Amino acid sequence: MMNLRYGLPLALSAALLSGCSDSDVAEVKEWMKTTEASTEVSVEPISEPTTFIPFAYGVRDEIDPFDPNKLLAELARQAAATDNPLKPDTTRRKEFLETFPLDGMTMVGTMNKGGTAWGLIRIDRSVYQVKAGQRLGQNFGLVTGVADTAISVKETVQDAGGEWVERITKLELQESKETTK
Repeated sequence: MMNLRYGLPLALSAALLSGCSDSDVAEVKEWMKTTEASTEVSVEPISEPTTFIPFAYGVRDEIDPFDPNKLLAELARQAAATDNPLKPDTTRRKEFLETFPLDGMTMVGTMNKGGTAWGLIRIDRSVYQVKAGQRLGQNFGLVTGVADTAISVKETVQDAGGEWVERITKLELQESKETTK
């Protein structure tokens, strides 16, 4: 029984493989030889690439186009020539609080002295008093008002085109995070 189970498929596969003889292979080989002999190869030649001549940039001889000082000098020249009424007085003596940036200042309270509202500003570990009309910040800031919850500041800055514009900012009261026992 075992011999029939393996013997029958083996006999069938041998019969199928015997049908694949070399009779058609000779015809195919002959056809390939004649086709190869009659076919002409036509490949267009590739054109020569254009030669690239790099530009030699003499850094020492030329002006650096990316120099930020060049842009700053041009903006300063335009600002000096403008008759914009918002242009700040750059010749006046700066007040002490104008040496600090506005984002480094924190409003910590208010007080009323002699009928004038004063705002209390902390810079680093020191507290300073400001009132309306005083200057502060590095952008020609002018205190326009002191309220219980905020100090209003009008800054004069240059926009992207070099024109002087006003910007209204507020220093808002920062609540203390300390708790009493």
